[in-house]
Amino acid sequence: MVSVSGYFFWPFLVLAALSGLGCRDLLQTRHAVLRNYPLAGHFRFLFEAVRPELRQYFFESNQDGRPFSRERRSMVYDRAKNVEDVLPFGTELDVYDSSYGWVNHSICPKPHGQDDMRVIIGGPDCAQPYSASLYNISAMSFGSLSGNAILALNKGAKAGNFYHDTGEGSVSRYHREGGGDLVWELGSGYFGCRADDGGFDAEKFRKQAVDPQIKMIEIKMSQGAKPGHGGVLPGPKVTAEIAEARGIPVGKECVSPASHSAFSTPVELLEFIARLRELSGGKPIGFKLCIGHRWEFMAIVKAMLKTGIKPDFIVVDGAEGGTGAAPLEFANRLGTPLRQGLTFVHNCLVGTGLRQDIRIGASGKLISAFDLAGAMALGADWVNAARGFMFAVGCIQSQSCHTNRCPTGVATQDPLRQKALVVPDKAERVANFHHNTLKALVDFTAAAGLDHPNEFKPEHFYLHEGLREIMPASVALTWLRHGALLDKSHNIPGFSTYWDMAEADSFNPVKTVAAAKSTHHQGAH
Repeated sequence: MVSVSGYFFWPFLVLAALSGLGCRDLLQTRHAVLRNYPLAGHFRFLFEAVRPELRQYFFESNQDGRPFSRERRSMVYDRAKNVEDVLPFGTELDVYDSSYGWVNHSICPKPHGQDDMRVIIGGPDCAQPYSASLYNISAMSFGSLSGNAILALNKGAKAGNFYHDTGEGSVSRYHREGGGDLVWELGSGYFGCRADDGGFDAEKFRKQAVDPQIKMIEIKMSQGAKPGHGGVLPGPKVTAEIAEARGIPVGKECVSPASHSAFSTPVELLEFIARLRELSGGKPIGFKLCIGHRWEFMAIVKAMLKTGIKPDFIVVDGAEGGTGAAPLEFANRLGTPLRQGLTFVHNCLVGTGLRQDIRIGASGKLISAFDLAGAMALGADWVNAARGFMFAVGCIQSQSCHTNRCPTGVATQDPLRQKALVVPDKAERVANFHHNTLKALVDFTAAAGLDHPNEFKPEHFYLHEGLREIMPASVALTWLRHGALLDKSHNIPGFSTYWDMAEADSFNPVKTVAAAKSTHHQGAH
C-alpha cells in the first residue's frame, strides 16, 4: 500500500505502534487487565487517572467534595477575592442530619462591634506576651509548600496583622522576606536549632528565637493528620534553600523521629518549656498536640501542678487536620477529633485550676465564622487554619501535594509550577480572606446577642446527641467545675479513671484501666 501512495505510511506507523503495544500487553506480567484486554485495558487506567477531576468538575454536588465541599471552598475563594459570598434560595445542608450543628440567634441582636478581635497570649512567667488575632495561619513548612506560597502567606499575614506558623521546617528566607509575625514550630527534628547529632542545640535556638519577627515558640508534640509519626526527607529533596532553613547539609537524608530527644517525661517537657522561655528572652512558649491517650495529657497537667511550670498556650489539633502526605491508617483512624480533644483539654485545665493562666488554640478544618464560633464555644481562645489559607493562596484541592505536581504552584518545589503563583495578588487574597472571615464572625456574634466571640459558651452551640436528641453542648458534653480534679473523692466518667492512671514523672500509665476503675468503685461504696 505504501508503494501505491506514501500517505499510507502514517496509518501503518500508528497501527504498527499499537500492535507493538498490544504484544507488550500480552507478554507483561504486572497487570491482569492488560493481559486479558490488550490496548483496550489502557482506557481503564486513563479513566482512573482523571477520575478525581471528573468528579470534582462534573459530578460532585456543592456538598459532596472531600475533605472540603465545593460550597466551603467557594466561600473561601469569594472572601479571598472580596466577592460577596451570599447563598441564594436557602441552605443545601440537611438540617436533620445527625452531624448537623448550629448556634442559636437572639431576638435582640447586638450592634456590630468594632473590637479588633485579638487575644493576649502569655502566662505569669512570660516577659513578652503576644497579642494574637483570633484567626491565624496554621503550621505549614517551607518544603511542603513552595517558596512563593510561603511568601504570599506571610505577606498576607503582615498586611492583615495576624501570625503565620512556620511548621516544623523552621524559618526560611521567604518567611523573613514577608515580614509578618511568626510562630516558630519546633518539631522533633529541631530544625533551625539542630545539633550535628540531630538533637537540640540551645545556642542555635537562642540566636534565632530572639529575632523580633518571631513572636512565640510552639513545640510540636503531634499533629492531627498523622499523630505519632516521624518522617524522612530524602537527600535529593534537600535543596540549598531547604538546607538553609532547617540547618541541615545539602543533599543528605534527614530524619525527624516520632518523639523528641530533648525530653522523655512530662516533668522534663515542662523543664524544656522553661528553658526555651529563658533562652528566647521571655517569649510565650507552648505546645501543639492531637489528643491520644488521655492519661498522657493528664500526666502533663499533673507535672504542671508538681513543678509550678506552665506553658503559655496549648494548641489542640483535631484528627481531621490535613497534611501533604500521611499513611492512610494514620490519617483516617488515629487521634481524637477536634471537638472531643478540645473539650477534654479545656476541662482538664479547668478541673485543676490552671485554665486562667493558659490560652488554648484550636485547629482542624476551621474556615467559617460558624467554625470559629463553635471552637470558641467549646473552649478555644483562638483558631488556626492551614487549608483555608491554602485555598486563599490558590489551592484547588487537587490532592496532588505529595507528587510535586501541584497544578497551582502551592505545594511543589518545581520552579516552573511555582511561577504560576503570583505573590502580590495571592498575598492580597490571604489578607482579604482573613479580614472577611473575622467580619463574618463579628456579624455572627452580634446575631447571637453577644458583644465578643469569647462570650460563646457551650450552651450556645447545639448538636445532635444520638439519633433523636438535640442538646446544647453544655448538656451533651461533660463540663468540669473549677478544681474538680483536685478533689480526692471525684468520680467523673471519662476523667477520673485516666487521672488515676497519670503520673507526672512518666507518660506511661501507672495503673491499668481496670485497677483505676476498681479504685473509684470502692470509693463510691
